[in-house]
Amino acid sequence: MESFKNRVLKKEKLFGTIVSLPSPQIAEMFSLAGLDWLFIDAEHGNFDLDDVQGVLQVVGDKTPSLVRVPLNDEIWIKRVLDAGAKGVIVPQVLTAEEALQAVSFCKYPPEGKRSVGISRAHGYGMKFSDYLENANDEILVVIQIEHIEAVRNAGTIVEVPGVDVVFVGPYDLSASMGVTGKVDSPRVKDAVGKVYDICHEVGKPAGIFGTVEDAVKPYVDMGFSLVCVSADNLLIAGALKELVSRVKNI
Repeated sequence: MESFKNRVLKKEKLFGTIVSLPSPQIAEMFSLAGLDWLFIDAEHGNFDLDDVQGVLQVVGDKTPSLVRVPLNDEIWIKRVLDAGAKGVIVPQVLTAEEALQAVSFCKYPPEGKRSVGISRAHGYGMKFSDYLENANDEILVVIQIEHIEAVRNAGTIVEVPGVDVVFVGPYDLSASMGVTGKVDSPRVKDAVGKVYDICHEVGKPAGIFGTVEDAVKPYVDMGFSLVCVSADNLLIAGALKELVSRVKNI
C-alpha cells in the first residue's frame, strides 16, 4: 500500500477534519467515516500526551493521523512522533530558521537531532530497527504559515530541506493582518494565494483549513491538496443545533 506521505507529496487531494476533543470514541468514529486523514489538534484542543497516544491507538491504521503540536518544541514533537503519529503540524512558524528547527526535531541524526527512544512507534522495541531505518523518510513535516510575517518569508521557508508541506491557517493569518476572523477579506485571500504561488513554484504541496466546504472549494480549485474541513466540535454542535430546531417544530 502506498504511504500517506507519498500520496501527500504527489499532491493527491486529501480531505481531513480536526479532532479537537480528547475522546478516543469520537476519534474512532471519525476514523471510520471515510476521511483521508485526521488533524489531531493538541494546540487548541484539550490534549495531553496520554490523550494524543490514546487517540492514535484507537485510530490505528484506519486513517492516517497528523498531530498539531502546541508549539515548535523538541519535547512535544519527539513524544508525539514516539506515540505513533504519521507526522506533525507545527504552528506559527515565522522564518526559515524556525522551519529548520522544526525539521531537526522530527529527524534522527544525521539529518536532525531527534533523540532515540523505545515506545509505541517502535512497536515497544519489537520494530525498533525497522522504525529507525525508515522514520526520516516516512514522517511528514508540515509547517504552518499563519502570520503575515511568515507570508513575507514564505519564499525561504519553502526552500528548507525536510519541509514537506506548507499549511495555511487563514484565521490566525487574518488576525495578524488586523481583520480577525474575516478570512474572506481580499487581503487575506491575496496572502493565501501568494503562499500557494510560492509553493507551486518549487513543487511543494500546500494545505489549508476551512470551516465548511464552500470555504475550501476555491482553494482546492487553486491547487491546495492537503485540505482540512471543519472540526469535531463544530460538526457535533451543528448537528445538535439542527436536531433541536427540527424537533421543536414537530
